[in-house]
Amino acid sequence: MSEIQPLLSCRGVSKYFGAMAAVKDFSFDLAKGEVLGIGGPNGAGKTTVFELISGFSPPDGGRILLEGRQIAGLPPHAICHHGVARMFQSNAGFDTLTAEQNVLVAAAFGHTPRLFPPLGYSAETRQAAAEALDFVGYRRSATAIVGNLPALDRKLLMIASAFVTRPKILMMDEPVGGLNAEEIDQLMLLVRKLVGAGITIMLIEHVMRFLVQLSTRVIIMNHGEKIYEGTPAGLAQDETVTRVYLGERMSKRIVAYSADVGPQ
Repeated sequence: MSEIQPLLSCRGVSKYFGAMAAVKDFSFDLAKGEVLGIGGPNGAGKTTVFELISGFSPPDGGRILLEGRQIAGLPPHAICHHGVARMFQSNAGFDTLTAEQNVLVAAAFGHTPRLFPPLGYSAETRQAAAEALDFVGYRRSATAIVGNLPALDRKLLMIASAFVTRPKILMMDEPVGGLNAEEIDQLMLLVRKLVGAGITIMLIEHVMRFLVQLSTRVIIMNHGEKIYEGTPAGLAQDETVTRVYLGERMSKRIVAYSADVGPQ
């Protein structure tokens, strides 16, 4: 029986800044439908991994394969067109445009390569943007200026802009940073909705409740290397993870988080 090909595969990926290894010989496979959570201390190399996969920084070694095709070294827009969308730590967006205009830009340019910009947005593109805003639960006026939106709405807008590109993989870098407990629960429901829509998720997060209750598999990094890969529940039993990242108190909380799967 032939082995099922991973949706995404990183093999021996490394990135150096001078003599410092930001990511060193890093490997993992991502299967379709997974939610892969990546955690670790600040400076562990988590966001650098996202930079390498999404094309914002070229790796110094190793291979990054999307459905068996090498994407390492491609520019970010080409990787997006191949089906890898990314949500950033900061509230990225065109601050002087409206919410609708932000998603329209993503709808027009994020899925299909274009040699020239369109003279206007088609009815199909406008419909796709409206459906993306509705999908993520964005409830403010579509004409609201993005620079004036609160944190949760900015995050919903980033997810809508990614969703409208019809990604195979959505990479989410600290999606609940700066949100309160109720807003975190809302984002948790949305991530499950994205998975239900057929999108595979990679997420970086320091909020362990969010990471543990959503992830089907967890990788913990430290100093650019993988120190743990396994189930969320297994984090609490791993002595290295407890020592370098979680601490005893958080390790005990992981047990409770694993027992409580959160809002459905």
